Amino acid sequence: MENELIEEIILILDDKLDKAVSVLKEDYAAIRAGRANPHILDKVTVDYYGAMTPVTQMANVSVQEGRCLVIAPWDMSALKGIEKAIQVSNIGLTPTNDGKVIRLVFPELTEERRRDLVKQIRKMGEDAKVAQRNVRREAMDGLKKLKNDKSISEDEFSLGEKEVEKLVSEAVSKVEAAVSAKEKEIMTV
Repeated sequence: MENELIEEIILILDDKLDKAVSVLKEDYAAIRAGRANPHILDKVTVDYYGAMTPVTQMANVSVQEGRCLVIAPWDMSALKGIEKAIQVSNIGLTPTNDGKVIRLVFPELTEERRRDLVKQIRKMGEDAKVAQRNVRREAMDGLKKLKNDKSISEDEFSLGEKEVEKLVSEAVSKVEAAVSAKEKEIMTV
């Protein structure tokens, strides 16, 4: 692209498309699939000396035997606070506290629950695609505005349009790959 205005639109588009994919992957990391996944605690915060602190920053989180998370806080006085934060966090697991560590046991998923999770995964993937289409529309509107203002020629508009379509289709295929990978992970017993 020779035109800096088009390049700027393309760069913004590319950044927003990548962001949609990365947000989807972050959301998928929080979905529990019957196996212990430390990412389920990423959004759980504890009131620790007046500051809301993520559990992952105040404790060692490890996977034990595939289906059990062990949370060992560095400061034992935070044990009760971590336990309470997990209970109110709505992650669907009940913590057990033995006085030294907190254990989260992930139950085996039923077939029905797996299907529900797959529906949820597909919906999240569709939401990411909608976000990408909205970003595409913004980029196309920007290109049309440049063309109407006579800032770019018809040929430059056409090249910009092709570049936008190429980037959007690549991003959509990344979303579809993430959806199918997560579906496969969920449905694997």
